[in-house]
Amino acid sequence: MPSQREDCLFCRLAVEGDHVSSADGFVAIRDINPISETHLLVLPKRHIDTLKDIDAFPDEEVGRMLRFVAETAKTAGLDDYRVLVNVGAGAGQTIFHLHWHVLGGRVDAGRVATALAGVG
Repeated sequence: MPSQREDCLFCRLAVEGDHVSSADGFVAIRDINPISETHLLVLPKRHIDTLKDIDAFPDEEVGRMLRFVAETAKTAGLDDYRVLVNVGAGAGQTIFHLHWHVLGGRVDAGRVATALAGVG
């Protein structure tokens, strides 16, 4: 599995984006189209299309990724938050580089409904 793909936006952002935090092969960035007061994206620096392909990562790396998701929320000052991952086009995934949405504060239900209306 290649570590980066030249045609992947998130591979580029993992290297040269405006990182909120970075550790252990993962980065957190702000979503450019937030649906909540705090909307961060956590992504691995290594390319993986979707959560369906998680077996490509060693178990220890999967554990580090989940810990980084939790640490990102804590660093952002979130006590209560949502973690969301879309898996596949039918579920609303539009960028095929695994990423976790960390949502804190009020969620814009209208924007969520609009996004989900195009799914399925």
